Amino acid sequence: MDPTGVTAGAPKSPWGSGAPAAPACSLTDVMSEQLARQMEEESDAFPALTDPAADLLLLSDEVSDTTSDLMLAKMLQMQFDREFDDQLRREEKKFNGDSKVSISFENYRMVHPYEDSDSSEDEVDWQDTRHDPYRAEKPQTTPRRGFTGKGKNITTKHDEVTCGRKNTARMDNFAPEVHVGDGLGMDLKLSNQVFNSLKQHCYSEQRRSARLHEKKEHSTAEQAVDPRTRLLMYKMVNAGVLENINGCISTGKESVVFHANGGSVSLEEQPVPDEVVLKVFKTTLNEFKNRDRYIKDDYRFKDRFSKLNPRKVIRLWAEKEMHNLTRMKKAEIPCPEVVLLKKHILVMSFIGKDHVPAPKLKDVTLGSEDMKNAFYQVLHLMQLMYQECNLVHADLSEYNMLWHDGKVWLIDVSQSIEPTHPHGLEFLFRDCRNVSTFFQKRGVSEAMSVYELFNAVSGLNIPVGAEDEAEFMSEIVALEKRNEDHVQKRGKKTFPVGCEDAGPPLKPDADD
Repeated sequence: MDPTGVTAGAPKSPWGSGAPAAPACSLTDVMSEQLARQMEEESDAFPALTDPAADLLLLSDEVSDTTSDLMLAKMLQMQFDREFDDQLRREEKKFNGDSKVSISFENYRMVHPYEDSDSSEDEVDWQDTRHDPYRAEKPQTTPRRGFTGKGKNITTKHDEVTCGRKNTARMDNFAPEVHVGDGLGMDLKLSNQVFNSLKQHCYSEQRRSARLHEKKEHSTAEQAVDPRTRLLMYKMVNAGVLENINGCISTGKESVVFHANGGSVSLEEQPVPDEVVLKVFKTTLNEFKNRDRYIKDDYRFKDRFSKLNPRKVIRLWAEKEMHNLTRMKKAEIPCPEVVLLKKHILVMSFIGKDHVPAPKLKDVTLGSEDMKNAFYQVLHLMQLMYQECNLVHADLSEYNMLWHDGKVWLIDVSQSIEPTHPHGLEFLFRDCRNVSTFFQKRGVSEAMSVYELFNAVSGLNIPVGAEDEAEFMSEIVALEKRNEDHVQKRGKKTFPVGCEDAGPPLKPDADD
């Protein structure tokens, strides 16, 4: 045996001498009474966790001991109490609402010290806390008896200062869209007169805002559509009738016109044109209030006319233009071709090329020969409408005539009526006046006068005489009166002329 304790025959470790091994003990030593007493003394060295303060101190540590069932139960209980307090706070806020008299659930809350230490300033919701530092102080309420103080120091509920503070506090009850400002830290006093004026103004603004919102939602404004119209347009795109809707190209007193590309779906075995227009009739009658003059006396729609329902009137207006365009197309009059009618949306062929609409006759610059040719075209189209289609345009002017491919195209025939209308000849005379005035101003020497043009279109040959307009109009009114009496005696369709659904003929000697 070597003095160092290493056996001479044993190999030497390259890592040096290791630590001496722990002495081995037998099972009897472990179970001995002496070892048991030693373990009991070591366990007594740790303090018992029976003090509530020690419990809270342990809970506040960043690393909590969860090996103890008691400690885990207390942590779960505190979490449950926290959630209970939050729920109770929400119930209190919902129960009180905006009431001036509030009920507090303070006595039912489980308040813990950790709420003041664990929460940071960013996590605090001041709307849910009981101590809001930004909440203005409420004015002192007057007792039920109506006054406070005694003798000379008495203050009634009608005190100017008290009422002013109350009125300032009541401004918080105004609608959210009314900006009343923040008077934190200021002793504001609002007189009764000013407060009542503000209250009435807020009430009036709320009613006006509601009316404007309802009007916007249920009407077709300029270059805009209401939700119902937008839904109809989306359905056309989804059904494949239209590929896309590009934008607004024209607006008027009765409609808004949009440009669109035709879809791949065929309607009644007829393909949709590559370029179409959507004429959306406005659902408000503010700009065109007298449109009932053109439809209530038209026998085609007389039984279906209802002045009390604007939306039905608009649908009849769109249907009326569709029927008029169909008549004109059969007579080979240059006009848009009807593709589809969906309620108050009329889809027609586009007059133009490459998204550029054809110019109006008033905007186009033509030479003298082209302008002369345009006048004779308009005269021929008016004669065709009156004699073949049995229609009067009733709003014919340079604004409703387009110049495309060297031809005059007629548009906007929704107000067109039949000559048997009680005011049909008056509308025809107005059209003749517009056409004659326009071409005479453009220097067309062949342009007829309004009286000659009227006789040329209608074929009535009313004597012109001294060309007194009042006398000429009296003859027209007399013809309309005789024609109306004739219709009432003989019926609507007794004498069709030129069209299968036309009315009786209009002759100066029509009355038997």
